[in-house]
Amino acid sequence: MEQAKTDACPLQPPVEWSDDVVSLNERLRHETWERQKAECMAEIQNHAVQLTLDLLVKEPDRDSFFRELMHSLLDHAESHTCAVWLLDEWEKECELWMAYIEDRFYSRDAGDWGDLALPREEMKAHLLAFAPGWTETIEYGVDDARLPQSVRDFNRSIALETLAVVPLKLGTHNLGWIAMSIADTPAYYAPWRRATLEAIARQITLALHQTRLAQLNLDEARRQAVLEERNRIARDIHDTLAQGFAAILMQMQSVQRVASSLPPNVARSIETAVDLARTHMIEARRSVGALHPRDIEAGDVGAVLERTAELARRTTDVPIEVVIDELPPLGAGVEREIIGIAQEAITNAVRHARARTIRVHAASTRSVGFRLSVADDGRGIAKERFGAGFGLTSMQERAERIGGSLTIVTAPRAGTEVVLAWEPPAFSIPTP
Repeated sequence: MEQAKTDACPLQPPVEWSDDVVSLNERLRHETWERQKAECMAEIQNHAVQLTLDLLVKEPDRDSFFRELMHSLLDHAESHTCAVWLLDEWEKECELWMAYIEDRFYSRDAGDWGDLALPREEMKAHLLAFAPGWTETIEYGVDDARLPQSVRDFNRSIALETLAVVPLKLGTHNLGWIAMSIADTPAYYAPWRRATLEAIARQITLALHQTRLAQLNLDEARRQAVLEERNRIARDIHDTLAQGFAAILMQMQSVQRVASSLPPNVARSIETAVDLARTHMIEARRSVGALHPRDIEAGDVGAVLERTAELARRTTDVPIEVVIDELPPLGAGVEREIIGIAQEAITNAVRHARARTIRVHAASTRSVGFRLSVADDGRGIAKERFGAGFGLTSMQERAERIGGSLTIVTAPRAGTEVVLAWEPPAFSIPTP
């Protein structure tokens, strides 16, 4: 019996039992560590969220909120330097937005912004060019060769030992960076310090994103208000001036039909009055069209440019050449502003340039962008009048609304060229 029992449950050598126990203990310790790490990470995230919510309630103003959030971040990290850099919506340019340097706060709207001695251009160039920093947190030593020499000199002047730069990531995009000095700490604390920085950076990113969305909604509401006012003015012009000039023209033309019985000087005066009434009626209708351009379907911008030029030809003897190349897809909102710019540029050339020819050219750039040119060979825009007219301002505002750039090249007796350049944005989050 004893032998049978022994064979059924053979005893393992003591060393094998010891190996199993060691392996099991190691696994238990690892699982306990991972659980504690996850709990600590969750606590860091919760703390960052709670801090952000408390500040949003306390500081509803955008700039005050970010100022207090940065101040709290410095306190938690026992740091003395912090700066926020923001990218534009095309992720091509970034600018320093605000900074804490040695307990002094700097912002773009403050009068001491120019006092900040930070080498901004050099740091901006580094942030844009250093690819790893777009996706992960980077820590730099005071003499880190990756940083420009001027930045290292500045860091040394403020006794900065280590600089951590955290990207403000939003999905696959980047809104900018937060850069903060960090003190030397034991090696075991480094992961928690990094996790704290990244957790607060995520809250900054979300708050910044919401701020930009709110600004976008505000801008859209203002745009709608402007459009409504333009529509009201267009209706008033149509119902009063345009209709009034049309009625006067009809009456004068009826008199003109019996002008043969009138003295020559009276007939000439009536003819002049008819021409004036017709000219001002056309101008009134053109103003209505500029204030209230008809809705266009996406993709027919070339056809509308042709019609715009054809209407202008009815009011002038100056030849207007239109060249439409293959155009990229633009969207009705972008096309509407392009048509408005084209109308204004053609009208200015017809009315003021005293040109011999006018040329309109629309084309694509690099298959995705758009370029519009309205050029004349007239007298140019006088220096004292350049930029003073409402029409030039209106064209500039239209270009800015779609993220395009407007350039006006002019010289006395050398003509004027209005150039609109537009490229689709990488993503549509407006800057604060």
